[in-house]
Amino acid sequence: MTWRPLLTTAVAAAALALSGCAPDASSDRSPAVERLRVEVLDTRPHDPTAFTQGLEISDGELLEGTGLSGRSYLSARDLGTGKERVRVPLADPLFGEGVTVAGDTVWQLTWRDGVAVAYDRDTLTELRRVNYEGEGWGVCAQDGRLVTSDGSDTLTFRDPATFDRLGTVVVTLDGKPQSQLNELECASDGSVYANVWQSDVILRIDPGTGDVTAVVDASGLLTHDERRSVDVLNGIAQVPGTDRFLITGKYYPHLFEVRFVP
Repeated sequence: MTWRPLLTTAVAAAALALSGCAPDASSDRSPAVERLRVEVLDTRPHDPTAFTQGLEISDGELLEGTGLSGRSYLSARDLGTGKERVRVPLADPLFGEGVTVAGDTVWQLTWRDGVAVAYDRDTLTELRRVNYEGEGWGVCAQDGRLVTSDGSDTLTFRDPATFDRLGTVVVTLDGKPQSQLNELECASDGSVYANVWQSDVILRIDPGTGDVTAVVDASGLLTHDERRSVDVLNGIAQVPGTDRFLITGKYYPHLFEVRFVP
């Protein structure tokens, strides 16, 4: 999401507890909701000037979309070496948000501009722009549809070719709507992972029902000194064929390869 000062640790913890997202939420939560943490398997360098809005792994490359008006771009770099192959700027004043790959197309959302930009997957050449209502935060691709977020408690399903709206689902944890849904990742098991804005929490969601099936505590990735110069956790991409994910954040100096474990 857009630039705002970080919440203090105490305020963030209180906000998560009220929303039901904190790892120590009330004892009446559903036993079906798993409480997970991150296990760091590898740490890679990440551009500390990147205001990360979306990550996606596709054909051996890491695609990254960034935000801020006049500074937003879409890039593709080799997943193994980290070498950047191509970078395309988003025209000012568009404010870039989440990105995903659907077939031969890369979609990039914009925050309050009401525009989704479609690119050619190989060249990242802009193909067209599509207008939509409301804000754009996160996007990911499932078979036959896109899943988008707008900061509310609702996920919206869209046609991957036209971006037309297909339907919605409200995300709930123990019956309570969960808002601030940001960057999304559609996992191979059919679930959707969502960063919760202004927190170190990632939710695993059943897109069929909207039920949160797991709450991931992703705190502790950075040192105290590193946290002083970063913004929020944002950016999640599953490593194809594995149970591992790459996660990072806005201005984070690292990209972490992790597993979500009890």
